[in-house]
Amino acid sequence: MAMKAKKLQPVKVEAIEAAKKSFEGYSDFIFADYRGLTVEQITALRRQLREKNCEFKVVKNNFAKIAFNELKVENVADYLVGPTAVALAKEDANEIAKIMFDFAKDAPALIVKGASIDNTIYDQAKIEAYSKLPGKTQLITMIACALNSTTQKFAATLQAVVDKKKAEGAN
Repeated sequence: MAMKAKKLQPVKVEAIEAAKKSFEGYSDFIFADYRGLTVEQITALRRQLREKNCEFKVVKNNFAKIAFNELKVENVADYLVGPTAVALAKEDANEIAKIMFDFAKDAPALIVKGASIDNTIYDQAKIEAYSKLPGKTQLITMIACALNSTTQKFAATLQAVVDKKKAEGAN
């Protein structure tokens, strides 16, 4: 748990409030160790994540622990150890995790520690497995394709019956 000082320092209170404001509005948090990444690599990762409406923030662990506690995001203190960056996602967290794991293949210095997705804690193995699942948009596309092909087959079958009836009536 984060330590609280006996005397509150305005600078630290402001930093905690800024962290809290950064985290508000997000339901999914993916924690990563970024130690060893170059500025260019972090910039490239941020660019990829921004395309999915995700922010990638480097946080001071103690401030982040307090901010997460105030926001009622529990059990994330274990991931706030050492240099930590947080990917903040509103939706499609598995696509964000996939981007991070794919990026880690090219830049092994990036280590995904774990995640809190809709207040459910995922360790490194679980978040990696989660990243391999199809995303929400992919699932919707798959369902739409399945419905469309079924509808097309049904329409073709009905048309074949109509054509057969016309052919029998013509003879």
